Amino acid sequence: MKRLSASHVVLLLLCLMYAITYMDRVNVSTAADGFARELHFSKTEIGAVFSAFAYPYLIFQVAGGWVSDRFGARRTLLVCSLLWAIATILTGLAGGLLSMLAARVLLGLGEGATFPASTSAMARWFSPAKRGFAQGITHAAARIGNAVTPGAVVVVMARFGWRAAFFALGGLSLVWVFAWMLTFHEEPRQHPRITPAELAVLSPPAGIRPKVPWPTLFKRMVPVTLVYFCYGWTLWLFLAWIPQYFLHSYSLDLKKSALFASAVFLSGVAGDTLGGLGTDWLLKRTKRLGIARSAMVSVCMVLALVSLLPLLFAHQLTLSVVCLSAGFFFAEMTIGPMWAVPMDIAPRFAGTASGMMNTGSALAAIISPVVAGYLIDLTGNWDLPFIGSMILMALGAVLALRMRAAEPFAAAGATR
Repeated sequence: MKRLSASHVVLLLLCLMYAITYMDRVNVSTAADGFARELHFSKTEIGAVFSAFAYPYLIFQVAGGWVSDRFGARRTLLVCSLLWAIATILTGLAGGLLSMLAARVLLGLGEGATFPASTSAMARWFSPAKRGFAQGITHAAARIGNAVTPGAVVVVMARFGWRAAFFALGGLSLVWVFAWMLTFHEEPRQHPRITPAELAVLSPPAGIRPKVPWPTLFKRMVPVTLVYFCYGWTLWLFLAWIPQYFLHSYSLDLKKSALFASAVFLSGVAGDTLGGLGTDWLLKRTKRLGIARSAMVSVCMVLALVSLLPLLFAHQLTLSVVCLSAGFFFAEMTIGPMWAVPMDIAPRFAGTASGMMNTGSALAAIISPVVAGYLIDLTGNWDLPFIGSMILMALGAVLALRMRAAEPFAAAGATR
């Protein structure tokens, strides 16, 4: 049997990390019915628990990106993964609203730098022609985590209670910490199993890391960040409320609601994978980053909007599953091109630039779940929150054309 190449091992580890971090974000929404009844939470309080994760997650996007650019992805992810493993276990020990919020805040602190640090690693370990695929497949792994979590949590809850689901995931996180520590090397050339063929397509070693030109890089990334906020609003609405949507909007039991939620999240696996492959194919075919990145994101956002539109006119289970799955599929097709954009624009500052971009999604993570919970408490209408998704997808489709993905960051070569 042929052994995995060094770059494939790195990609596999990152895929597992993405899956675990997104299992962390869906397990709480699936377990919400259990802990809400035990701890007597309202829908608004549940929304606050969902969004508590996002406050430190927002703050540490840029800081974490800078840390990964400055000190390397290996050390950054080791520290982060230890924090999120501990936070997951503490969530299972929560005895009330304050302790639950504190555990979720610690989780956001631990996971805040993970994606920028991963992007920094990918910029060194993958050639420009493979960056869309690398981002797409890792985010597809995240959606696999989304898809398997509802069913797995329901099984664990039925036998051991909701707390056990968090203990199990915390243990899995600790396993990943040791695998990363033993396997990953910061520079591909340091890896004992790297081949000349793999090295031939990679960029040369970065050498002395340049000083980040903060004002100009921030200005350059503003349109990208705004687009990612528009996407993030829908992402966090789905992650936080889809398991509860089927449970309460259609009065299904926990097992059936988990099954339908998993079906929606599985559509994201296909969207992430095809989006990553599609953006690389378009780049190879057209040689134009503006088409492969900006135009593709714009088109996919429009298709996501159109897919969700029927929810406003009919309330029927099959239609809802189809619309939500299609909307999530097209929204996730934007991931490959979006996460390739920071690497295209500023490869020397890929961690910092991607951290700036991901602040958009992190900000949406704070607002979206709470707004949705408030609207549901106020009106009892579970379809109403999707209006916000449609509006922001339309705005994102317009803003995506202003990302200027084809124009490299002028200060990317700046030195200390």
